[in-house]
Amino acid sequence: MGRLDGKVILLSAAAQGIGQATAIAFAKEGAKVIATDINKSKLQELEKYPGIQIRVLDVTKREQIEELAKEIERIDVLCNIAGFVHHGTILDCEEQDWNFTMNLNVRSMYLMIKTFLPKMIKQKSGNIINMSSVASSIKGTVDTPSLQERIKAQPNPDQALKDFLARQRTGRMATAEEVAHLFVYLASEEAGSTVDAKGADSNTQTEETALLNHSAQQPPELISGSSTPAGTWRQIFTCPPQGLLSQIVTNVAAVVLIWAVVWSITGPECLPGGNLFGILFLYFFAVVGGKIFGLIKIGTLPPLPALLGAVSPAVVVPSMLILQAGGYGVEKGVPTLLMAAGSIDDILAITGFNTCLGMAFSSGSTVYNVLRGVLEVAVGIAAGGILGMFIRYFPSHDQASLSWKRSYFVLGLSMFAVFGSVYFGFPGSGGLCTLVLAFVAGVGWSDEKKEVEKIVAVAWNIFQPFLFGLIGAEVSVMSLRPETVGLCVATLGIALVVRIVVTFLMVCFAGFNFKEKVFVSLAWIPKATVQAAIGSLALDTARSHQDEQLEKYGMDVLTVAFLAILFTAPLGALVIGLAGPRLLQKAQTKHEENEQGAEAGQEPEDCEPS
Repeated sequence: MGRLDGKVILLSAAAQGIGQATAIAFAKEGAKVIATDINKSKLQELEKYPGIQIRVLDVTKREQIEELAKEIERIDVLCNIAGFVHHGTILDCEEQDWNFTMNLNVRSMYLMIKTFLPKMIKQKSGNIINMSSVASSIKGTVDTPSLQERIKAQPNPDQALKDFLARQRTGRMATAEEVAHLFVYLASEEAGSTVDAKGADSNTQTEETALLNHSAQQPPELISGSSTPAGTWRQIFTCPPQGLLSQIVTNVAAVVLIWAVVWSITGPECLPGGNLFGILFLYFFAVVGGKIFGLIKIGTLPPLPALLGAVSPAVVVPSMLILQAGGYGVEKGVPTLLMAAGSIDDILAITGFNTCLGMAFSSGSTVYNVLRGVLEVAVGIAAGGILGMFIRYFPSHDQASLSWKRSYFVLGLSMFAVFGSVYFGFPGSGGLCTLVLAFVAGVGWSDEKKEVEKIVAVAWNIFQPFLFGLIGAEVSVMSLRPETVGLCVATLGIALVVRIVVTFLMVCFAGFNFKEKVFVSLAWIPKATVQAAIGSLALDTARSHQDEQLEKYGMDVLTVAFLAILFTAPLGALVIGLAGPRLLQKAQTKHEENEQGAEAGQEPEDCEPS
């Protein structure tokens, strides 16, 4: 019995060369072969082989393919071999040659698959084999009639053949019959999940011969993830352990080792009741809690205006990117406007907060305090500009691991700016310095900053649970007084109403329609990141000054920040997610324009008429 007994196989370009050898090989393995080609005289040579039916077919003609499909009730293997190569350089290739090549090599596969794939879906089985050239990546040559004709056209055919073979390390070309063996393998059950086959003549990668090096072995990652229950359990409980069990043991051992090393240094701090133990559990439940709530499909006083004014980039920016990817508001630049305005808003809010903070904890005159606030702003901008220019040029482009080094400097200098500004007596300059530093560096890096953004994003994902978890832990629900909560919620509500109204008025003359104005106003609701970062500064500063009255005020500021995050972050994400697709106009893609043109009787520009 053959490997292809009972299989119905349809293949193109069967009159000669690889196609002819493949049709014969299929038939010898017991398949019922439907061999097609446009060369009827050559195609008739296959009639002498049992199991082969011939059909004259131009695979570039949709009508002929559809007529053939009506004659075939079942198809197990579709084999697309038809192809054409124009010999010569790009300068020798005329436009009609290029069009013919693309039509035969690419479009014909589309037409064949488009026609016969529904039959395979209906019968719930099938195999499609497409042949293409890998000469662009793995140079290879097969001894075919077209190649023989090209060699014969040379002034000295014998010498041309010798020169050609001299470039082959194996000293010969692959034969059409050898390629046919590969087709038989791919058409048989032995192929399994093999989806790609490249190779070399005699298993040696050469300059111009690269065929038939294939393997049915699945890649390791597929083997380790076998869905067979018996095979999975055998792989898990091998000795020594491999696969899933090995990963679990390794990961658990790594975590235990980290804890053991820290315990050996800090002692009881890592045990239950210790500070590090508490922080670890806080981090764990912050991450787990975020994942659990993520399953719920919900979108995500003088110092108080500065504290509450900043929109949350952690909420607004991802939401705007999602809307931008969907094409909502793109034509009028609504997502870009909100992301850019949000960044400026954060800078102003942090500057205002730091200025008010400096005034609250200084002992000089009011004029001096105001000037000091302005000085801290100037120092923050100047320091950020200098540090940003430094990391813009250092490390230089010729250094290895450039993105990692830049990310290290961005994160390291940002931390130094925040904590070092307190040491140098300018506590309000740190946050502003960080913003300016990253902005200046990013402008200089241009498109190269994308890799740095990815690394910094990983760091943000690691430290984000600490940021929000610690500010939540700082506020004791039991210690909150009802009147304090009521005043904070009222203040927050009034501030949101005023912001929405003022924002609507500010964009009245920006060229937006009414729905877009409403969306821009609502998109400034969420507050989280800046509030979490600066909400506890007033309380920390009051504690360092050991001032009980200011410590009380600092707790009020922290409570407002906490409630702002609690109420506005999920509400704002929900409003943006629901209102965006309904209030913003979706940009029309080129594909949609073509479809509308086709409905109106126009031929799409990028589609070839059939």
